[in-house]
Formats: sequence, C-alpha cells, structure tokens
Amino acid sequence: MLAAAIQMESGPDFERNLERAVRLVELARSRGAELIALPENFSFLRVGDVPFLTHRLDSPLVRRLRELAGRLEIYLLAGSFHEEVPGADNMFNTSLLLGPDGGILAAYRKIHLFDIELGDGHSIRESARFHAGDEAVVCATPPATFGLSICYDLRFPELYRRLSAAGAEVLLVPSAFTETTGKDHWEVLVRCRAIENLCYVIAPALTGQPAPRIRNWGHSLIVDPWGNVLAGAGEREAVIVAEIDRAYLQEKRRQLPALDHRRLDINPAR
Repeated sequence: MLAAAIQMESGPDFERNLERAVRLVELARSRGAELIALPENFSFLRVGDVPFLTHRLDSPLVRRLRELAGRLEIYLLAGSFHEEVPGADNMFNTSLLLGPDGGILAAYRKIHLFDIELGDGHSIRESARFHAGDEAVVCATPPATFGLSICYDLRFPELYRRLSAAGAEVLLVPSAFTETTGKDHWEVLVRCRAIENLCYVIAPALTGQPAPRIRNWGHSLIVDPWGNVLAGAGEREAVIVAEIDRAYLQEKRRQLPALDHRRLDINPAR
C-alpha cells in the first residue's frame, strides 16, 4: 500500500484550508497513494480571538471528506477537527479514518491535551477548551491495522504499546508540533514509537506561522518499523509518499520479537 502524508498550513479561514487540503489529497492520489493522511487542525486553526469552529460527525465538513474518500477510492485520515459536544462549551479534538467507500471506519478523540508555557507570559492550554478522550482506537482494514492518535499523544509511549498490543501495524499521528519542541523532539519521538512497537508511523504535520509567537514545525515523516525514515518533508507545504509493506513488517517482527518478550507479569498492560 502506498501511503501519503500531507503537510500544509492552516488558519482561521475554513474554506481556504479545506480547498488546500482537497487539492493536496488529489495530488497525493495522482501519485498513486491509497492511504492519505491530513494533519491535526487541517481545516481550521484558531488564531487570536477568532471563535472556535466545531463540527458534528454528520456535519457538512465530514460529508465533504466522506465524498472525497469515496470519489478517490482511498483510505483518508481526516487529521483532526473540533468536534462539537451537544450541550457543552468544550469540544473534542477528533480524528476520523474514512474508507474507500466513504464510510467512517473509526473515530478517535485526543486523549492527552497539550498545556505548555511559551515564555513571556504566553501559553497554550488545550485543557481549557477541550475534553480529553478516553478510548484507544485500533481499526483493522484489508491493507493494514491502524492505531489512531493525535500530536501530543506521541509523548506517551504507553498509549502506543496498547495500540500495538491490540494489533496495530501502522500508527497514525496527525500533528501540529510547535517549533519550540519540534526541532528537538519531533523526529526522535516518531522514530522511537516506530522502533519500540515495530510499526510503521505516518505523521503528517502542520507547517507555517499562524500567530506571531507560534510557528508550526512541519517536517512530516513516514517511518518504517526499524526506525528508518522512508520519507520526510521540510518546512514548506508538501506531499510525501512511501510504501507500507506488511511482509517487511512481519519479517522485522520475526527478526526481533520484542513484542513477544514483554514481561506483563512485571509491567502489566493497562
């Protein structure tokens, strides 16, 4: 299966973002990609005092993405968007995996919320506006079994251990890492999650500078189960592609059966 990770800019202009995303997905499909992954917040990124934009799973946004997946006959990871919670002020940061028939195969709600001090009295506080998800999500499909996650989840290896233990072969990590942490941590974390779980990792990322004090890191990656970077982007908008080879994954798991060597009597899976 040929997989693509989309790297793009995002901002408060929903229609412009969506048009850009569709164009890049179509470009990836023209290169033969069968799985195409968009980054976190691909359709809307709040800047300043702009109101949040939320969507339900039956919203026009989701219908347009389902139509796109069906029209192109692809597996489409709708990186993440703000999912409305009826009757609540807070929302979920939600990622959808769509199938070649346009159906929703899986929905994952970000478990770990990003709260960080940027310095000079500025901070990011996802927990102030978002609910945390509470379910690890694995989705089995004919080409591969996928484990879903979003951005800051990448720092919590226990989540990925649970995903691999549940059968995940490809870990999906749509992200919007900031330059502050991305330049030192991003590639290391992505490759670690691949190596320790003997999984492919597809990590599409936002790029650009949506606000004066915030610059997204970009540098989208596709990494194989041995930790090799199969494809990587820089800081500009990009489509990167690489082959996901199930036979290679199985060979590496036979060669180094670390997943079978876990001592669950000492370190129980939770």
